[in-house]
Amino acid sequence: MKKITKKSLNSSFWTWYHGNLLCFSHQHMQTLPFMLAMLKPLQDLYQDETELHHAMETYTGFFNTEPQIGTIIVGVCCGLEESRANGADNIDEEMINSIRVGLMGPLAGIGDSLIPGTYIPILLAIALGLSTGGSMLGPIFYALVYNVTMYLFMRGIFNTGYELGGRAVDVLVGEKADIIKESIITIGMVVVGAVAGSWVNVTTALTLYNDAGEPFLVLQNVFNNILPGLLSLLTVLLGWWLMTKRKMQPTTVMLIYLAIAFVGVLLGFFDPGLSY
Repeated sequence: MKKITKKSLNSSFWTWYHGNLLCFSHQHMQTLPFMLAMLKPLQDLYQDETELHHAMETYTGFFNTEPQIGTIIVGVCCGLEESRANGADNIDEEMINSIRVGLMGPLAGIGDSLIPGTYIPILLAIALGLSTGGSMLGPIFYALVYNVTMYLFMRGIFNTGYELGGRAVDVLVGEKADIIKESIITIGMVVVGAVAGSWVNVTTALTLYNDAGEPFLVLQNVFNNILPGLLSLLTVLLGWWLMTKRKMQPTTVMLIYLAIAFVGVLLGFFDPGLSY
């Protein structure tokens, strides 16, 4: 019975872990890293060069997914290849490639929502709180927690994918997966909203004076009577609108904020708090 060695499985995992975006291009995306991750397992299963070449051709098609959660696809393909090499009738290169291509889209949507869209903002929110006063605890916390949890997560789903093989499809895109995804996204939205409320603080310094030099209108007090934090809320909503409705990049939005702040200081609407 042909078997992928533990050493080759480790090689496959670490190759994908460190190199999932190597040789990245608009034409191939993650095709070449996926092929490289499959090389060692296939060499264990196919000693004949012709068979090895034929097996590698299965992975020459376009591939792109969220790199972290996409680790499970590498594990699934290792499990399927092992079954194919041992003569499983219902597993061939077309079936393996269909599963590989069929999983990359749904997992990209799940991974993008959960990891860069939810998990990373949560960690950054905690790290920002720990960085108050210039403390190095924040960046150390983020670097340590992110790398440790991502390693454990990727290693776990790689092994799970290898053990499940084709059965992983039901686990990954079934009803329970959708429930878990929506629950985590909801938590992430709450956390990101709390971050915006805690860290965004926009006020106006505009004050109007009468002939005697006494202030008769402090605009910020007017805003506070209407809704405390109104300018902060409008600032967050503006960023959301520009990025979601106008499809602007975050860098462009930051430049717009910078321009608004610059003009606002010139007009006296904002106070930069500079002392001379």
